[in-house]
Amino acid sequence: MKLLEIENLKKSFGELEVLKDISMSVEEGEVVSIIGSSGSGKSTLLRCAALLERMDGGTLKYCGETAAEDNGQGKSVYCSRKKLKELSGDFGMVFQNFNLFPHYSVLKNVTDAPVAVQKRNKQEVIKEAKELLKKVGLEGKEDSYPGQLSGGQQQRVAIARALALKPKMLFFDEPTSALDPEITAGILKVLKNLAAEKMTMVIVTHEIEFARNVSDRIIFMDSGLIVEEGSPYDVIDNPKNERTREFLQMCSDTD
Repeated sequence: MKLLEIENLKKSFGELEVLKDISMSVEEGEVVSIIGSSGSGKSTLLRCAALLERMDGGTLKYCGETAAEDNGQGKSVYCSRKKLKELSGDFGMVFQNFNLFPHYSVLKNVTDAPVAVQKRNKQEVIKEAKELLKKVGLEGKEDSYPGQLSGGQQQRVAIARALALKPKMLFFDEPTSALDPEITAGILKVLKNLAAEKMTMVIVTHEIEFARNVSDRIIFMDSGLIVEEGSPYDVIDNPKNERTREFLQMCSDTD
C-alpha cells in the first residue's frame, strides 16, 4: 500500500523555483532517504509532504486519500482544514532542532499531544510513553527537562514524541545535523532499529553511509529535481548520472 503519493509538485518562494515537477511515492514499511547538496530542495519537499508548506502545484495523497490535487490549471487545491487535520494523523515529523517544549518534562513532551489532541486515556498514554522512552534509551529521564539533556537525548525525546502519536509513517529532516559524530551514531542506531521494525520513514539526510545501510530506496535531488533514484546499490555504489557522481565524490572528499 502507498502511504504517500506526490505527483507533479511545484513550489516557489517569490521568483525562486525551489521544486520543479517532483513525483514520488512511499510504500508501507519502506525507508526512503533523500540526499543532495544544500539548496537542492530536499527539505522543502519534506515540508510540503508534512503539510508545513503549501504546494503551488501538484497532487498530494496519504494512504490513498487526497490532501491536495491539481485543479487542471497547474495549481494545487487543498481539502478542508478539518480533513487536513485528520490526514495529518497519518504521519509524524522529527525536526533537526528538536522543537521540544522547554517548560515541559520529557514525559509531558511525549504524552501531551496523544492526551490533548487525540483524546486518548492518560494512564495508557503514560505507560506507552515510558516504554517508548526505554526503547530510545532514555529510561529514567522522564522527569528531566529538555535543558538538562544533551542534543542527542533531546533528539531521542523528539523521536519518542513522534512515535507516541502512532503515525503510519515518520518524516525526518536532517535528524543528526545539529549533533556531533559520537552522538549521531546513537541516533542512527535508533533509526536503524525502527527500520528493522518496518516503520515507514522518509529521511532527509547528509549521512551517506547511514542512507546506504538503512534505506530501501535513495532519492538524489539537485536544483529542485529528482535526478536519480533507486536502491542504495544503484544510486550510491553505481550512480548513472554525472551530477550524482560529482555529489558523492564531494561527500567522500569531505569525510
